[in-house]
Amino acid sequence: MEKAPFLIAIFAKSYDILPDGRKVKQYYSQESVGIASGILITAIHNAGLVSLTHTPSPMNFLNEILGRPGNERPFLLLVVGYPEKHAKVPDIKKKELSEIVTFK
Repeated sequence: MEKAPFLIAIFAKSYDILPDGRKVKQYYSQESVGIASGILITAIHNAGLVSLTHTPSPMNFLNEILGRPGNERPFLLLVVGYPEKHAKVPDIKKKELSEIVTFK
């Protein structure tokens, strides 16, 4: 985390606050943020960068440090950068369709 050039803090907004002060619930915010985070990680990797997910516990300190409102909750820290020159990355192969699916 200390060497990476980018640290992305991802938050989930559980509700909005209308101008009159009423709260409006944001449905499926956790699921939506999870899907969006996966797409972001894929885009980062396709750009030739690497990423590492980090979820410290507790994470509420991020609201104060980053000046985020109380209706947002930290979801994920994403450490992003270029791989080290001699980094060892596992050679993970994609499974064949027949290994994961059964058609009847």
